[in-house]
Order: sequence, then C-alpha cells, then structure tokens
Amino acid sequence: MVFWIPRGATTRGILQSISAGLLGRASFEGGMRTAILGAALHYFIAFAIVATYWQASKWFPVLIRRPVLVGAIYGILVYGFMNYVVIPLSAAAQPRFLLSWVLCSVLVHALLIGVPAALFARAARASERP
Repeated sequence: MVFWIPRGATTRGILQSISAGLLGRASFEGGMRTAILGAALHYFIAFAIVATYWQASKWFPVLIRRPVLVGAIYGILVYGFMNYVVIPLSAAAQPRFLLSWVLCSVLVHALLIGVPAALFARAARASERP
C-alpha cells in the first residue's frame, strides 16, 4: 500500500481501492466507511493467506522445513492468484500492466508476504507440539 503515497495517493484512497473489489467505483464515494471496509478486507485476506499456508503445512511438512524458500515461492503464487484470478473476477478496475510495478510487487509478495506467512505457520506448528 505505501508505494502509492509518493505518487499522491492517500491512505483512504488506497483502502477504498481495496473495497472497490466488492463495490466497484462506488467505493471512492463512500468516504471513511469504504476505507474501513477496505482495511477489513485487506486484513481478512492477509489472515487467509497465512491460514492457508498453515493448513497446507499439515499435509506438506516441507512448508515448515524450508520456510524462506517455500514461503517466497508461496508469496509469488499469492501474487499470481490475486492479480490474475481475484482482481479480474472482482468489481475493481483492472490495473494496467507496468513491468516495474509487477517486478516490485512480486518481490514484495515473495519477501514480505510469503516468507512471513511461512515463518508464522512454522511458529504455530512448533507451539502445537507436545
């Protein structure tokens, strides 16, 4: 989210762009209500990403044994799923392709989403052991 701030985007506008996945363009006319909805959706999606990795680690122990490598791959898969499945099926406007943005987004998803999800899942699995 913070990448757009130097370009003049506001936090509220960024959060409204998330709620636009449900509401379409009307999201930008909803003020703080749609910004709060966007924040709730953002954190729900983040929770679902971690919970999915944690659940999958029950069946695939390599997800816990190699959290940095597999987590980075998972983050890239999350990027692909969100950008090529979820967003096209949503009511949000389709972003235009910009190579520098895609490369930055892939890197962020790998290192700041996938790896932390894997490390949280690994810690949760460790706390489950007797």
